[in-house]
Amino acid sequence: MANLVRQIVLSAKAPAPLAIYSQAVSFNNLIYLSGSLGVNRDTNKLVDGGVGPEAKQALENIKNILEAGGSNIQNIVKATVYLKDIKDYAAMNDVYKQYFTKNPPARTAFQVGMLPLNASVEIEVIAAVGDVKTTHS
Repeated sequence: MANLVRQIVLSAKAPAPLAIYSQAVSFNNLIYLSGSLGVNRDTNKLVDGGVGPEAKQALENIKNILEAGGSNIQNIVKATVYLKDIKDYAAMNDVYKQYFTKNPPARTAFQVGMLPLNASVEIEVIAAVGDVKTTHS
């Protein structure tokens, strides 16, 4: 039987988990990130300003966690965006497209009933670890 490694990823550059979960878990050549809120790691509070600033902070947190796990934002293969209000989709997308200017990952976005800390947005991702070559079919 093969020895498989499940690595817990923790970045000091991102907020500590709010409950019983890991920031991310790396397994084989994939890293699975828990949902990221727009929480400032220094204050452990949501940034002010609503969905735009929260999305930017969430993506910065994701970037830092991915780097701690040996990956990067360009290696994201799937993102899921949870919105408190689907009317915020365009504002979230304005921030999102700043991080994914070329070859964006697959993505799902939808409205949910409520998010932790009464956040406007939460983003979770799955990314590849290692040298990744992007091709088009």
